[in-house]
Amino acid sequence: MPAHRVLTGITTTGTLHLGNYVGAVRPCIIASREPAVESFFFMADYHALIKCDEPDRIEASRLQIAATWIAAGLDTERAVFYRQSDIPEIPELTWLLTCVTSKGQMNRAHAYKGAVDANLAAGEDADAGITMGLYSYPILMAADILMFNAHRVPVGKDQVQHIEMARDVAQRFNHLFGRGQDFFVLPEAQVDAEMELLPGLDGRKMSKSYDNVIPLFEGGAKALKDAIARIVTDSKLPGEPKEPEGQALVTIFDAFATPEQRTTFRTELRAGLAWGEAKQRLFDLIDGEIGPMRARYETLMAHPEDIEQILQAGAAKARAIAAPLLAQLREAVGLRRFQPLKTAVAEAPKAKAAVPVFKQYRETDGQFYFKLSANDGRVLLQSQAFAGGRDAGQWVHKLKTEGAAALSVAPVTLGDGVAAGEVAEALAALIAADQA
Repeated sequence: MPAHRVLTGITTTGTLHLGNYVGAVRPCIIASREPAVESFFFMADYHALIKCDEPDRIEASRLQIAATWIAAGLDTERAVFYRQSDIPEIPELTWLLTCVTSKGQMNRAHAYKGAVDANLAAGEDADAGITMGLYSYPILMAADILMFNAHRVPVGKDQVQHIEMARDVAQRFNHLFGRGQDFFVLPEAQVDAEMELLPGLDGRKMSKSYDNVIPLFEGGAKALKDAIARIVTDSKLPGEPKEPEGQALVTIFDAFATPEQRTTFRTELRAGLAWGEAKQRLFDLIDGEIGPMRARYETLMAHPEDIEQILQAGAAKARAIAAPLLAQLREAVGLRRFQPLKTAVAEAPKAKAAVPVFKQYRETDGQFYFKLSANDGRVLLQSQAFAGGRDAGQWVHKLKTEGAAALSVAPVTLGDGVAAGEVAEALAALIAADQA
């Protein structure tokens, strides 16, 4: 097992925007350059089928996302870069994990609960339109992660629950089938404490569903500049002081700026910098980073065969890791090649050592007695008569707890031919049996 593995993927249902780049692509590529790190990057095209039933859209998205990661600087010789659908071991692992995952846990998944809440708010049946793909989405995500035993998974804040679920599933599988061996490491979520979710043009989370995204490469520099011009700001005029905190434009600026640039930008806004000039500075800052990447992206998109070759090489590396682990997992759960069954030889239960027995009883004279009998039936001790059964019981308890120490004061006589030492041993055996 390498020192550290980092893994992430992006669902292939559209083109990537600036939020995807800041929240996933860039931090993953930076992480892939760390010493002693083995990185896994994949296009989550099985996940795309949950959200999209347009084959052409999925096909285009896969190509665009692959080109984006390569253009953004991913070293595909060092990192393992692949399409999820090129690894058949992943859906098989998904089923193995499904069989140890509780339905109650899936009921608590944010995506499913959100869909249910939306249905109820619309007056629909709670599960209207909800597929098993959506419902069990976290298990497929767990398989993506656990297949390669990733230690660290860069995700947005809204995905942290899925990493926690992957940990739970991994622990359960290890416990049920590990027999002293942990098949899976427990992954940790990595969330950028400063950025988390990049805001869109209107200040909400940048998302295509809100139609508030800033394009990454599509449309070139003009599309980037036009989008930045539409970022919502307050109505303060040029020369008027502006409060930077809480402004989407400033948050996006922070995602590309150095600490010194952030401080300067805020100072200038408070001094009256016009929003138009601020947007120009934001464009210059972003385009300075992604402009060279855009040129590489356009070259890759013109030669998809080059991308395909890279992905096939990545899939071969990924399967070289996945196949041996899946073979171990199949063995662990009992999906093995036929061979003579091991016949379990039932061990005969060990006979418990026979110990002396106290017996309380009432005679025809109305008095209560007790006696201690050996396992061969001989009477070792015989009590005197007691007016009540409680009195007899108290002496039995005293002898069973104090043993020979109580024998000298107990109202008893030894049985015929019985020595005091034998009675002391019998009482000691009783005490030992009670404590076992």
